Amino acid sequence: MSNPAAEVEEVTDTDDADDRHDDHLRDLEDGSGCTEIWEHLSERREAAEE
Repeated sequence: MSNPAAEVEEVTDTDDADDRHDDHLRDLEDGSGCTEIWEHLSERREAAEE
C-alpha cells in the first residue's frame, strides 16, 4: 500500500497569474475569515457586472 503523504509533489511559488488558482484572493489579508472572503468575492462580482 502506498503512502499518499509521501507522494505529495513540492509546491513552488510563481508570479505567473495563469498558474495561480487563488489569484482572485490575492487582495485579502492573511487570516481573513469566511465573511471577509464572501464580501470580497461579492464586490469583485459586482464590479465585473458594471
